[in-house]
Amino acid sequence: MLAKVISGANVGLEALPVIVEVDIASLGLPAFNIVGLADRAIEESKERVRAALKNSGADFPPKRITVNLAPANLPKEGPLFDLAIALGVLLGSGQVEAFLDDTLVVGELSLDGSLRAVQGVLPLSLLAKTHGLKKVFVPKENAKEAALVSDLEIFSFDNLTQVVQFLAHQIEISPEPKTVVEFTDEFSNDYDFSQIKGQEQAKRALEIAAAGGHNVLLKGPPGTGKTLLAKSFPSILPPLTFDEAIEVTRIYSITGNLTKTQPLITTRPFRSPHHTASYVGIIGGGNSIKPGEVSLAHRGVLFLDELPEFPRQVLEALRQPLEDLKISISRASGSVTFPAQFILLAAQNPCPCGFLGSIKKSCICMPGQIARYQKKVSGPLLDRIDIHLDVPAVEVEKLSSDSNSEDSKTIRQRIEKARQIQYERFKDSPVLTNSEMSNLQIKQFCTISQEALDLLKLAIAQMNLSARAYHRVLKVSRTIADLAASPKIEVAHVAEALQFRSREES
Repeated sequence: MLAKVISGANVGLEALPVIVEVDIASLGLPAFNIVGLADRAIEESKERVRAALKNSGADFPPKRITVNLAPANLPKEGPLFDLAIALGVLLGSGQVEAFLDDTLVVGELSLDGSLRAVQGVLPLSLLAKTHGLKKVFVPKENAKEAALVSDLEIFSFDNLTQVVQFLAHQIEISPEPKTVVEFTDEFSNDYDFSQIKGQEQAKRALEIAAAGGHNVLLKGPPGTGKTLLAKSFPSILPPLTFDEAIEVTRIYSITGNLTKTQPLITTRPFRSPHHTASYVGIIGGGNSIKPGEVSLAHRGVLFLDELPEFPRQVLEALRQPLEDLKISISRASGSVTFPAQFILLAAQNPCPCGFLGSIKKSCICMPGQIARYQKKVSGPLLDRIDIHLDVPAVEVEKLSSDSNSEDSKTIRQRIEKARQIQYERFKDSPVLTNSEMSNLQIKQFCTISQEALDLLKLAIAQMNLSARAYHRVLKVSRTIADLAASPKIEVAHVAEALQFRSREES
């Protein structure tokens, strides 16, 4: 007898439907085969399903059982098909009679029949909604994640026996209530701008970066507060919208970074990989292509401390996500594109010893060492960074001062007002911040006064700005104007934006 159960497979960030076909032949020697480009974890599900059925009180038919995961040309991985295969065996052997044509089934089985959580449930729930299915069967631990999707009946179970009893109408199980997540303006960040003494220009630059989503490079001697500034940066970022939170949560669901107590990511990610991290760890990839740190930082911050110490291969690979806001990974098995729309926050010393240009301590590096160190970060990558900031040492008087600096909450209120202006500006496009503007949108929205345009033309000639740098100065100027609630870019806005270009350009 043939039985069919609907399940799904995650490919990149998208889920694709998979039909689990189970055929139980009346003739032939007993066997249990799984076909359809299954990986090792799915091959091993034969033993999990066999043991789970027996330990749940069901009979495992001693016949020739063939399981086909269709479409057969789609590679499939992971243990999420266990429950669908088990139900297919029960339906095909006549032990259960049920209508499952409107139901998507996912879950990993233990040997005793209990259900374990699986990865990628949110994309699978979105798949069910897109294809017009009405119900989703998931393990209990995945219930809140699946219930983020509206217009679906989510049924969660502890074990296989519960599923069988529910299908046989022996017990009643209510659908999971829709997961309601409250977004709060209060941040539990351990770092706050009020803790930072001095560094007024750096704090102003980070405020501009947060308002417009601009990339920042902090350069200065050791101990000047670069890392503290970076770790305090998330405290001034506006909260995620629900749509942004769903985007981020899909990535974390695929990579298994969600917990049953945290079904939805409600705060902007802050990823800080060590400079010894591998290319695959940061960019993404692997045998089964998974997102890297650049995608885990989507809609948040990617902090690269000691930027020149990262492998050259990794730094050059950052060019695409910084320009296109996505990362494409091509392998022999296929090509996958992940979103990578983050604020790059990088920090570095001016030289190997860190004291080049310092007035308090002399640099001990040879000229060749300095040149090699600075050349580790290429010009094209630096050109994609909007704000270049020198972070000098803080004076002792400011460090010992009892005066309080402006706190993050006050700064964040100004940033949220600037972001609201941008949301209204780009409401008819997928763009959210000034940094995402295309060249056509720059012409449309960056209205500039004649005096400011004359200053910008002069800067282009004297600072040798590239066409990309010219557009990035305009974007930063537009953000500064938004913070000042100015409909037009004025001279002061362009002048401030030009201060944040790299000295090496001139």
